[in-house]
Amino acid sequence: MTGQLSHTGLAGRINAGLAAPVDPAVAEFAARLARDAGAAAALFYGSNLRTGSLDGVLDFYLLMPGPQQEKIWPRVSYHEWEYAGQTLRAKVAAMALSTFAEAAGGARRDTTIWARFVQPSALVWLADESLRAGVADAVAAAASTAARLAAALGPDSGTAEEYWQALFRATYKAELRVEKPGREDSILSVNRDHFGGLLPLALSAQGIPFGRDGAVITPHLEPAQRKKILRWWASRRRLGKPLNLLRLVKATATFEGAARYGAWKLERHTGVVVEMTPWREKHPLLAAPGVLFKLWRQRR
Repeated sequence: MTGQLSHTGLAGRINAGLAAPVDPAVAEFAARLARDAGAAAALFYGSNLRTGSLDGVLDFYLLMPGPQQEKIWPRVSYHEWEYAGQTLRAKVAAMALSTFAEAAGGARRDTTIWARFVQPSALVWLADESLRAGVADAVAAAASTAARLAAALGPDSGTAEEYWQALFRATYKAELRVEKPGREDSILSVNRDHFGGLLPLALSAQGIPFGRDGAVITPHLEPAQRKKILRWWASRRRLGKPLNLLRLVKATATFEGAARYGAWKLERHTGVVVEMTPWREKHPLLAAPGVLFKLWRQRR
């Protein structure tokens, strides 16, 4: 049979996902961070969204009003907050909502936004309810952009999982990643409910017709259309690692709270406690050799 589902179907699916319940502590932390930054909206994502755990580092995207202020985005920061006797930790990425929407729709050279937000996220704070539709549209665009590329990269016919696997294999290779091969399988396995049925909805939103025979999907891409999508992807694949490197270089100078984040990671993984002095807080790069020497000495 031929599938041609409505865009309303994708919109409804995305809105339901964004409305996923979160721990009140997460919502309150997001609200504090967003208000302090003057954000328009806050998205919560990552493994803690799936598990509901408050342990480790909570991942937030703050979407800012107005035009993008920085050419290399997002700006990353680390924050800690005492809540009901527990220290909550958050890694926050901030960028303009308008830029986020453009990147999600594939209009930017970046690959990270649509590849990240085709995965689960929750809209945990809004400055104004009138902004909800714009944020939801951007997240829906991320799903559509990802599905379009998955259709071009995947087999002529296959299961939805095979198309998503092809997509994530390609995007991981295009970026500077430390994950082992096969990471795409774990993304799909731990988010099975989220991805179940998403591909047909997203293909339909892109105007890509498809056939279905049980679990097997056959996107009907014209050769010229497939070639255009792959050409679009080639230009982004070439820039993937250089853009990642630029962001890493920028982060060494602009990552707010980098010293506290590094100290927490070090203690969590090695048991070595690093005293956070004002000088170390202000000069994390200059302090790094001394911290590493302390780690080496304690391990010996």
